Amino acid sequence: MDKQHITRRGLMLGSLALVLSGCTSGDGPPLGYRFARDPDADPRYRRQEVEYTGSEPPGTIVVDTASRYLYFVEADGLATRYGVAVGEEGLSFKGEATIGYKAEWPSWKPTNDMIQRKPGLAKYADGVPGGPLNPLGAAALYLYQGGQDTLFRLHGTNAPWSIGRAVSNGCIRLTNANIVDLYSRARVGTRVVVI
Repeated sequence: MDKQHITRRGLMLGSLALVLSGCTSGDGPPLGYRFARDPDADPRYRRQEVEYTGSEPPGTIVVDTASRYLYFVEADGLATRYGVAVGEEGLSFKGEATIGYKAEWPSWKPTNDMIQRKPGLAKYADGVPGGPLNPLGAAALYLYQGGQDTLFRLHGTNAPWSIGRAVSNGCIRLTNANIVDLYSRARVGTRVVVI
């Protein structure tokens, strides 16, 4: 696939990732892998700077699952807002966490709970290596509570059409272009509030 535009082959291969969609805990292209454009299908969910009136301090990540937005809070009452896909009903993480680990082109392995809900995922029980076809996309931010991995992630997706929907196994998906941007801003230890 040419680095400057998406080809038919790239689009077809990327659609294979939809079959593998999920989240949990690489090798692959470097995080600097170039994306042709921000592929947010719906303009409402495109990354943009917005006014932020919440009480969280700059550097905090706030995920509003009802509106399908993630905010990276900045100074002077501003935030960078990203459109996201969230977990299906009953599968979403809610509460506070911190980023305990970051990974570029992470590997993916379905949890036992995911396999019980979707037995077809058993064929991936040994994991899927990182790379453009991996369901976690270009990067992942791992959510921890009390020093323990929650198994929930903020991660990329190869299904940009899912942004704005409740479709995942509980994780928060951003387009690959947007997770690369957020990854560059968020540090290990960043506070994450999911409402």
